Amino acid sequence: MIDILRNRGGADELLIEIQTGSFSSLGDKLDRLLCDHRMLLVHPIAVRTRLHKPGKKPRRSPTRGSIYALFDELVSMPTLLDHPHLELDVVLVEITKVQVHDPNLRRRRGGFRTIDRRMDTLVDTIHLSQLGDLAPFLPSEPPARFTTGDLAQLLDINRDTARKLAYCCNAAGLIQRVDRTAAGIVYQRRYR
Repeated sequence: MIDILRNRGGADELLIEIQTGSFSSLGDKLDRLLCDHRMLLVHPIAVRTRLHKPGKKPRRSPTRGSIYALFDELVSMPTLLDHPHLELDVVLVEITKVQVHDPNLRRRRGGFRTIDRRMDTLVDTIHLSQLGDLAPFLPSEPPARFTTGDLAQLLDINRDTARKLAYCCNAAGLIQRVDRTAAGIVYQRRYR
């Protein structure tokens, strides 16, 4: 099942799949479809979230998303963009979560359950069509050799996200492992 089909049967037919969940669940579908079809995978990331609870004034969630959340999904298929029939649009959005009180939730005497998500604003769209398009996610001036700890500090992201970024960029051939120290794996940028 595909979300949108453009120009059915035409020379420029395009399958559009909107994927809000894990990329790992797409493996079989991509294997079946990419042989004969061009596909655009659209992955929305909520960079700002407002919480709306009935009877209360809407408020901003303290949790903020980032473009680097892409690597939480891309790590399961680090060379995904290597396929000539596949392109990826990462859509950064602001959303509102509508929540209701649910006494059956474990949090103290009940908590709030999300019953709806609405997109409020389209912030930006980043189009990726090849592995080289991951290069701008790396620091523009990294040290000659660096660890994921260095990446985390330079990009202001957590270490786990920096590991996933390094894993994907290594698989894409943008960086390479050169050593392993007590601080972790040491990488250097590959120059083409």
